[in-house]
Amino acid sequence: MFASWTSSTSAQGQRKVAERTLFLWNNDHIVSLIAQNRSVIFPIIFEALERNIQGHWNQAVHGLTVNVRKMFLEMDSELFEECQRQFAEKEAKSKTLQEQRELAWKRLEDVAARAASDDMVVVN
Repeated sequence: MFASWTSSTSAQGQRKVAERTLFLWNNDHIVSLIAQNRSVIFPIIFEALERNIQGHWNQAVHGLTVNVRKMFLEMDSELFEECQRQFAEKEAKSKTLQEQRELAWKRLEDVAARAASDDMVVVN
């Protein structure tokens, strides 16, 4: 729920939803409930928080995300570091897969180009 709300990237309405979602962290009761269930909640929302920090277009959402991330770190630094490690691993795997896809497409394009040039007939 939080992850999909906080990763909004374009429209005004999405920005408002992201802001309001992040404002939930200003409510002490909500924060205490999140703290009690942090081992379940943090791994779910961590990626969305990191993506917002890496480049959310809206300054307010970016600032609120930084505050939530800091609160998360202060609440449970060990869990934070574990989530950070898992996120880094996932990013590395994603990058490797993307590079493999690009290489596979390059090979296919090369094979197709060679096949096309082998079938060409030159007419004078």
